[in-house]
Amino acid sequence: MNQKKFLAEVRKELKKYVDLEYRGAERRFFKEKIKNLGVRMPDRRKVAKKYFKKIKELEKKEVFEICERLLQGYGEEATVAFSWIYGIREKYEKKDFKIFERWVKKYVDNWGKCDDFCTHAVGYLVYSQPGLTEKLVAWTKSSNRWVRRAAAVSLIHPWGRKKKHLKVIFKIAEELLTDEDDMVQKGYGWMLKETSNHNQQEVFRFVMKHKDRMPRTALRYAIEKMPKSLKKQAMAK
Repeated sequence: MNQKKFLAEVRKELKKYVDLEYRGAERRFFKEKIKNLGVRMPDRRKVAKKYFKKIKELEKKEVFEICERLLQGYGEEATVAFSWIYGIREKYEKKDFKIFERWVKKYVDNWGKCDDFCTHAVGYLVYSQPGLTEKLVAWTKSSNRWVRRAAAVSLIHPWGRKKKHLKVIFKIAEELLTDEDDMVQKGYGWMLKETSNHNQQEVFRFVMKHKDRMPRTALRYAIEKMPKSLKKQAMAK
């Protein structure tokens, strides 16, 4: 495949959906500076789906190369790249963790990219390949807020299903417990909330043990799906 020509075609397609009003609104929505064209999410998904047909049978290495080039561009291009990366998840190998880790550290620069990439591709990889969840613990020590958030949100996968890595989930929550960054607090609180779908008592015990040190932001996220009686106990000082 002529990657340069293909990427030019994808970028041209994305630009067909530019909405200048949305561009401004999205820039105001994110606290950090973002590089965006102004393409709404449904249209990004539409473009990703259309062109995935042309690359899904390529070797994984080439798909990764194409996606990394997209990750260097606009936020809309990153959305397409993350969609394609997840689209070839059945080809993942344990060694791909190093690539994903590099991408998180180099290209993830807001919560949207963090959650898009980590709740899907990274989450699937660490869930499906034994021994990788432990590597996420090291991310909690990063000076990069998005890497720390990624440590937690990567364990939200699989959506709506019982978690099999409870030990690591609670270890990461402990490591991030007093993190001062609100995006990290929301990240691990979200992880605990999703875990409570099937392990409510375990999450409740964790919250009750740590509630005096746990930031209220993280605490509220963690107990969001719990019954009112448990919420009242958790929020009591």
